[in-house]
Amino acid sequence: MFDRLLRSKLRGVNGRASGPGRPNGARRGPDVIVFGQIARDLVIVVDTMPGARQAADVHQRRELLGGKGANQAVALAQLGMRPALAGVVGEDQIGQRLLTQAQQDQVDTSAVIRRPGVRTALIVDIVDGTGQWRYLEDIPAEMLLTEGDVHACRHLLLPGRWVSVQLQQPPSAALAAAAGAHQAGCKVVLEGALPEEHRASLLAAADVLRADARETELLAGSAVSTAAEAEKIASDLLSQGPSLVALAIEGIGNLVAWPDDRVLLPLTDIQVVDTTGAGDAFIAGLIMALAQGGGPQQAARLAVAAAGATVGHPGGRPALTPRAVQSQLSLLSGRLTLDAVMGG
Repeated sequence: MFDRLLRSKLRGVNGRASGPGRPNGARRGPDVIVFGQIARDLVIVVDTMPGARQAADVHQRRELLGGKGANQAVALAQLGMRPALAGVVGEDQIGQRLLTQAQQDQVDTSAVIRRPGVRTALIVDIVDGTGQWRYLEDIPAEMLLTEGDVHACRHLLLPGRWVSVQLQQPPSAALAAAAGAHQAGCKVVLEGALPEEHRASLLAAADVLRADARETELLAGSAVSTAAEAEKIASDLLSQGPSLVALAIEGIGNLVAWPDDRVLLPLTDIQVVDTTGAGDAFIAGLIMALAQGGGPQQAARLAVAAAGATVGHPGGRPALTPRAVQSQLSLLSGRLTLDAVMGG
């Protein structure tokens, strides 16, 4: 049933009208709000990263709407949800171009803050021929969310809506968003490493917690190299508030755990061009599946499939077409449980 619903959603999105002529808000209100970064994303592809006093030819250049918040919102829209984006841009031309692109991508930008006198954030993503990336970031402090910015969005926090909070934003703003959404009866998804000073409060407000491999080790306070170690961390986190925890394990895959069970989806054998944006697509897939009534196993599959469909091109902008998502889902048709991996 869920798979049929997913295919229907993706087909509907694929044929949906878009463009600047369609007013922002002409459809129903948002069903998911994303609190996160908005940036101009400049992607540069080279064969080999040059050393000091060396040069390299650029084989591809892409200038995109980027930042973790924007990438996640676009991915959610591509999967058939109605996302609203809460972030900050400047009052410059770059900021306006990013908002126009987001609107064309079917993202509600009515909650985006236009900060005067500050340049819009820029992220330069340099990718070499082996898929290794390096970031250059120009993100003025004023381009991050404040508690005041979050409070200005509280009208969007309605019971039953999903709210994604990126913990890369300042801790006070992240806590305001998570706590406010929880109190309003929203489903709260946290992404990132928990700031120690707000760890207990954030976990108490969370329904879902996602961490990439580096963030998983920050949560653990030590290296995490086995599925058993990740399971122990997930169990501890589940006891503190969330009903679902998704942890990436370096070189192994993704563990998704909930009170009744857990599933490990290993890394698939696909060509990786750039891992930028994979985590944002993962979160989008997780939210979409859970919001549509899919269980944790189905959510895990869609999340991994969405991430897999994003790593095959340079840059973090998702391209979750029906064909791309279905292709990745076909690689996950055989569910692998943690017991099977551990020999249980």
